[in-house]
Amino acid sequence: MTDEQYLTIALPKGKLFGLSADLLKKIGITAEGLSEKSRKLVITNEDLKIKFIITKTADVPTYVEYGAADIGIIGKDVIEESGKDIYELLDMGFGKCRLMMAVPKDKKRACLADYSHTRVATKFPHTAEKFFVSRGMQMEYIKLNGSIELGPIVGLSESIVDIVETGTTLRENNLEEIVTISEATARLIANRVSYKLKFERINKLVEDLKKEL
Repeated sequence: MTDEQYLTIALPKGKLFGLSADLLKKIGITAEGLSEKSRKLVITNEDLKIKFIITKTADVPTYVEYGAADIGIIGKDVIEESGKDIYELLDMGFGKCRLMMAVPKDKKRACLADYSHTRVATKFPHTAEKFFVSRGMQMEYIKLNGSIELGPIVGLSESIVDIVETGTTLRENNLEEIVTISEATARLIANRVSYKLKFERINKLVEDLKKEL
């Protein structure tokens, strides 16, 4: 577990970092040099007894579940895919996006079930499988970490399941959204033990954030 004197906060690199850091700063939760570009992976504010861990997006739920961080901010899509045992404390409202299935426009089929028994490229195989199984569909899942849109273009897969915000990347690659699987925003999450041991501190932070949202 983390040092009981400190409140350790995991923040994800990428689009959510700046939004999260700015919001925390509004309620007085910050540290000198807190920047996504920082070479330091742990940044501490000794006066406030706060530590920030800057990590890859997909790793935030893991740091929180195992207690390396007391709390963290991460997208609902990442929480769902990780399956980690954490408390979800607050919907932050920003970082809105949706998880959807898309296919090349010229390979579009009549209905969703027609894609059964085809290959789907995705960063979210667990969430995708849960969705397709609920529709009675068997799929082959290809886990990718980079540009998911490349899958159908080079013949690796017939479709993709990925996060989309504006749809610009889909259009640029002649892909069309077939179905929305889920919608997501950033969430404040907590380690179950930390939430009990540091309840007053974490609860105050939650209440302060609510006033800013």
